[in-house]
Amino acid sequence: MVITEPADLSPVAPPPSRSRGRRRSIVVLVVLAGAILALLSQGLLHNLNYFKTVDEVLASREAIGAGVIRLEGVVAPHSIQRTATGTDFVVTGSAGSIPVAATGTPPQLFQANIPVVVVGHFASAGSKTFLGSSIMVKHTAAYIAQHPNRVKAPNGTVR
Repeated sequence: MVITEPADLSPVAPPPSRSRGRRRSIVVLVVLAGAILALLSQGLLHNLNYFKTVDEVLASREAIGAGVIRLEGVVAPHSIQRTATGTDFVVTGSAGSIPVAATGTPPQLFQANIPVVVVGHFASAGSKTFLGSSIMVKHTAAYIAQHPNRVKAPNGTVR
């Protein structure tokens, strides 16, 4: 005959886990904040539209190669020639100029002596002609005030 003592059936208090739960919450919040910051920074970095000036392109021509860039410069006077596929012209900077062969129709405000940004690439790493796929005309908000008859809405009205 074995005599056993009655089992203690009183409730046992759980061990203090308050600090472990708090630590876990902090870790989860830090990871979420890091993920949100990473997504925002990547989204902003990929959506910024930087351009390279003619001078920057001429200075780092080998590094650019045939990669797609946005080229900014001033359209040289008497250089615009309409072609069957688009427009050929020259963009200039203080250090030199780059010939551009752009496809498609240029914007309505496109003309000589104005700053433009051309999206495109060089045909090869050694090519001197920039092949443009899109032309953007640069101007300030004061441009419309100074030249009210040049800016027209799609329906033909003057803005």
